[in-house]
Amino acid sequence: MTAASPSVPTPDPFGAAGRRRLAGFVRSLRDNEFTVGLAETKDALAILASPQARRSAALQTAFRALFCARHADWRKFAELFEAYWLGRGMRRTSASGPSPAHGPKRRPLPGGLRPDDLGPGDHVDRRTAGPEDGSIDGQGRQKGAGRMENLAAADLRHVVDPDDLAAVHAMTTRLSKRLRAKLIRRQRARRKGRRLDLRRTIHRSVAHGGTPFDLLWRRRKSRPLRLVVLLDASGSMSLYTAFFLRFIHAVLDVFAQAEAYLFHTRLSHVSASLKDRSVERAVERLALMAEGIGGGTRIGDCLADFNRWHAPRVIDSRTAVIIVSDGYDTGDPERLGREMRQLRRRCRRIVWLNPLIGWDGYTPQARGMQAALPHVSLFAPAHNVESLAALEPYLARI
Repeated sequence: MTAASPSVPTPDPFGAAGRRRLAGFVRSLRDNEFTVGLAETKDALAILASPQARRSAALQTAFRALFCARHADWRKFAELFEAYWLGRGMRRTSASGPSPAHGPKRRPLPGGLRPDDLGPGDHVDRRTAGPEDGSIDGQGRQKGAGRMENLAAADLRHVVDPDDLAAVHAMTTRLSKRLRAKLIRRQRARRKGRRLDLRRTIHRSVAHGGTPFDLLWRRRKSRPLRLVVLLDASGSMSLYTAFFLRFIHAVLDVFAQAEAYLFHTRLSHVSASLKDRSVERAVERLALMAEGIGGGTRIGDCLADFNRWHAPRVIDSRTAVIIVSDGYDTGDPERLGREMRQLRRRCRRIVWLNPLIGWDGYTPQARGMQAALPHVSLFAPAHNVESLAALEPYLARI
């Protein structure tokens, strides 16, 4: 193909220096747990040679779309890009050789990008070393049982440390297993039990002239409550979405009959995606689906889709529907009220979990929340692990 072809990128304006810088950036991404191979690197070279690479914002957008395969990649990419290409905000370390600050000063690269003096052997390290104190770390976190109690009571929007998040997720998994053990339904006839089954005992005694030789008893039959979880994944819920995705993953793992849906401006059935045995892979996949929505929530429209296409299959008289949302609806509140009324007729209970209830001074003044409340069996907070644990006795009585 000749250079005159319009589909061929223009010659690389950065030359060998630009290719070396790109190689260093790829290494930085790999050091920060990005999955980047030869194919991605080749495509990045083509992007770097295009006219759009002269604008840092366009280059960042193109590289993010190319290199980010997981939600965690998406979240930290901007920091890594700005640190490497623009020299902002992050610590730089060198794998070998002298510090870049003492090396020869390179001439500025074309296109307005600032040189950061990082070559192929250098990388940007997003992780920082912590103190060696065994009892309290550099952020003042307590260790042991006291720390677990504090994490269980902490609002999830304030838990940002990776170790603390891992501890919260572990507590969530244990909670869901404990919930399943207590949610049992119905009774059936047994030879032994706590309550006499009078009707069946009389029927059996007919063969003996009415003398009740054989007593039949009733005891509980282990039939788990069916759960359907509808999670609001809009921008206003972004601080809590990852936590609830892990909770739903644990619920689907321990409940024989459970379904999960994400909604924002549309409804998505995500049970199959959450069946992955690796919680990390499942959560990353679904969190990436919810990334960048933030355009509002149409709860009424999503419930209408659920009632029409999914409810006849997944809901019966022993189903509890759990809706996790802050109630901020950009759609018609009257439609939300109608769909909630229809959903309430189908299921046993509707539990609405709202993280904002745990905030000081919160009152349900949103129009969508006002329309939904008359059809809700339980309106409860869900801003920390303790609030989820408080659901246990209520669900056990359903």
